[in-house]
Amino acid sequence: MPDAPMLEVDAVSRVFDVSRPWLQRVLAREERLSLRAVDEVSFAIDRGATLSLVGESGCGKSTVARLVVGLFPPTSGSIRFEGQSLSAARAQPALRRRMNMIFQDPYASLNPRWRVRDIVAEPLRAFGLLSGRDAIGDRVGELLRQVGLAPADGEKFPHEFSGGQRQRISIARALSSEPEFLVCDEPTSALDVSVQAQILNLMKDLQQRLGLTYLFISHNLAVVRHMSDQLGVMYLGRIVESGPAEEIFSAPLHPYTRMLLAAIPDLDMVGGRTPVAGEVPSPIDPPPGCPFHPRCPLANARCRVERPGYTPTGDVLVACHAVEEGRTSP
Repeated sequence: MPDAPMLEVDAVSRVFDVSRPWLQRVLAREERLSLRAVDEVSFAIDRGATLSLVGESGCGKSTVARLVVGLFPPTSGSIRFEGQSLSAARAQPALRRRMNMIFQDPYASLNPRWRVRDIVAEPLRAFGLLSGRDAIGDRVGELLRQVGLAPADGEKFPHEFSGGQRQRISIARALSSEPEFLVCDEPTSALDVSVQAQILNLMKDLQQRLGLTYLFISHNLAVVRHMSDQLGVMYLGRIVESGPAEEIFSAPLHPYTRMLLAAIPDLDMVGGRTPVAGEVPSPIDPPPGCPFHPRCPLANARCRVERPGYTPTGDVLVACHAVEEGRTSP
């Protein structure tokens, strides 16, 4: 259906076994340990839109990205691409080539032994999109020009480029299979601030020209505000607030979202900032009730024992007892 979301993630969870080896557990009389990295996450992305997931390190954002592109299978829940279950379609190259991923570290995601032309051409060969050295070479040159590099750069190795140029090569590689949907896992976090702006502007331009759909992963709220149509705020594997990005930025409801926004440096405060209090609990042994209650200034007895459901407030969904009850104090 033309109006259906391009990607639908429905109550997806991912649990990792982090136990020690069997013999060590037997000798120490330990039970298995499980880490719930993603906890019943649901969202949908419309064609041509950008949904961003934000949160502190360790909240499960990158695990969601890897679940969407199939690097990890979900423990439970379902992921559908244009209504088709990805778990049933992993072996279909025609569907796989329509999704691609831009990784976080351009220094680690490019093979240092390959020339740039071979790195960018790899998806072309893997999916059988082109054959013949000349045809592949022409397409690689076109892709490099598309991301602001020269066709002659294809003869170089990754170590001959700066970090921003390497990320442009990663984007060219991601675009070589002609995808419609890109998962961007913190694509600018390893880059200088000035270079970040160049890469973000390039990604916005490519989205408009090619009609791309993005799932954007970041912990940088300034980056997210520049890129997003929809926003999901994650904490300890769960989305705690989701909705239109501008609505959340202008009037955040969840205490965690407010704390994240308050931590952004403000020039009018002469360098001052409000830190996010406390630390993220261990996902191996999460707190009962609302997982944010040990750090929340609005937590009461109910928050400590009862896990909050989602409360709709306009177009925004919030998982918070205080918002549900209209409380502004414990």
